[in-house]
Amino acid sequence: MKGKLEEPVISAPKLDMKMAAEVERTLGADARSLELKGHVGFDSLPDQLVNKSVSGGFCFNILCVGETGVGKSTLMDTLFNTQFEDEPAAHDVPGVHLKSKTYELQESNVRLKLNIVYTVGFGDQINKEDSYKPIVEYIDQQFENYLQEELKIKRGLHMYHDTRVHACLYFITPTGHSLKSLDLVTMKKLDSKVNIIPIIAKADTISKNELHKFKIKIMSELVSNGVQIYQFPTDDETVAELNATMNGHLPFAVVGSTDEVKVGNKMVRARVYPWGTVQVENENHCDFVKLREMLVRTNMEDLRETTHTRHYELFRRCRLEEMGFVDDDSDNKPFSLHETYEAKRVEHLNELQRKEEEMRQMFVVRVKEKEGELKEAEKELHAKFDQLKRQHSDEKKKLEEKKKMLEEEINLFNKKKQAAMAAQQQAQQAAASATQTIPKAHKKK
Repeated sequence: MKGKLEEPVISAPKLDMKMAAEVERTLGADARSLELKGHVGFDSLPDQLVNKSVSGGFCFNILCVGETGVGKSTLMDTLFNTQFEDEPAAHDVPGVHLKSKTYELQESNVRLKLNIVYTVGFGDQINKEDSYKPIVEYIDQQFENYLQEELKIKRGLHMYHDTRVHACLYFITPTGHSLKSLDLVTMKKLDSKVNIIPIIAKADTISKNELHKFKIKIMSELVSNGVQIYQFPTDDETVAELNATMNGHLPFAVVGSTDEVKVGNKMVRARVYPWGTVQVENENHCDFVKLREMLVRTNMEDLRETTHTRHYELFRRCRLEEMGFVDDDSDNKPFSLHETYEAKRVEHLNELQRKEEEMRQMFVVRVKEKEGELKEAEKELHAKFDQLKRQHSDEKKKLEEKKKMLEEEINLFNKKKQAAMAAQQQAQQAAASATQTIPKAHKKK
C-alpha cells in the first residue's frame, strides 16, 4: 500500500548536529583539535549516512490506545493521507486484544514501513481493572523479541523487522470534565515503556471554552498522578522554539476526516454538520496540523531514538539483571561473560538440585501419608471383618438353638404320636374282644 505525505521525514541539519554531538561525546574532553591543511573528504559522512538510511528505508510503529468508536482508524487515515484497510470493531468483545497491521508507504524516494497497532475492546468491559495488561504485555513482548535478536551469536538486526512501539497516541474521550480512572491507570502503567502523546479525540463535539478547560484539567491530573508523557525535545536549536511551544499545547485536540469538501475555491478535508464545516487542517478548528507536525515532520526520529535509548534500555537492563549480568562485580573488576555464565549455570544447577530434593521429600511425605491411609483402611477392614464374624457366630448359635428346640419338639411330637397310636390299638383290640364275647353268651342261652 502506498500513501502520500507532504514533507520528507529526514532533516539534514538536525542529523549534522546529532553527528557532531556524537563525535564530541565519543572523543571526550582530552581529544586534540587539529586544523586540516586541505580538503580530505570526510565532510561527506552525513551525506553517506543519509543515502544509506534512505536506501534501507525506515520503520515507525504507532500504538493507538482508546475506547471503541473514538476515531482511531479515521485519524490514522487522515494523518498519513491514505486509506488503511481496517474493519470496525464491535462493542461486545469479551476482553482487550491488540491488532497489528504493517503498511509500506513511500514519499519521494523515502520508504517507510509503518506498523499500526489498535487496542480492540479497550474500555468496553464492565470490569476494566485489567484492561491495561494486554497492552503492557504486547510492548514488553516486542522489547523481548528485539533483545533475543541482540543476544544471538549471529545477529541480523539490519534485516530485523523492529516492532518496538515508538509512539503511543492515547485517545481521550471528549467528556469535557476530567480523565477517567481507566485512562490514568493505563497511562501510568505505560509511561515508563513507551512515548505517550495524549490527544483529545472528536474535539468538535465540545465548545472552545470547554475544550480549553478540559486541556488544563487533563494536564493537571496527569501531573498530580505522576504520569510522564512524551515531551518534544528542546535540545536541538533548529526546532527548540517550535517544540517548546507545542509542549504547551498538549494534549492535542484533533478531528479526523478523509472526506474532501469544497470550501471557497479549494478542496479541503473536513466534516460537514448542519451548523457548519469543521476543517481538519485549519488550526483555528483543531490541533490536527500540530499533531502531524510534531509526530511526523519534526520528531519522528527523536521518538525512534527515545524508544531505543530510554525505554528499551530500561527494559534491557532489568532483563539482563534478572539473568545475572552486571557491569562490575563487588570488587569493581570488569564484567566477565564466562564467569557470569558459570555462576548462572551453578545457580541453575543448585536450583534444580533444590527442587529435586523438595520433590523427593514431598514424594516421601506423600508415600508416608498414603501408607498411613492404607493402614487405616486395613484396620477398618479388619474391624469390619471381626464384626461380621461375630455376627455370623451369633446367628449360627441362634440357628443351632432353634434347631435343637425344633428337634426336641419333633421328638415330643413323635412320642405323643406313638402313645396315641398305642392307645388306639389297645382300644381296637378291646373292641374286638368285646365283639367276640357277646355271641358266645347268646349261644349258652
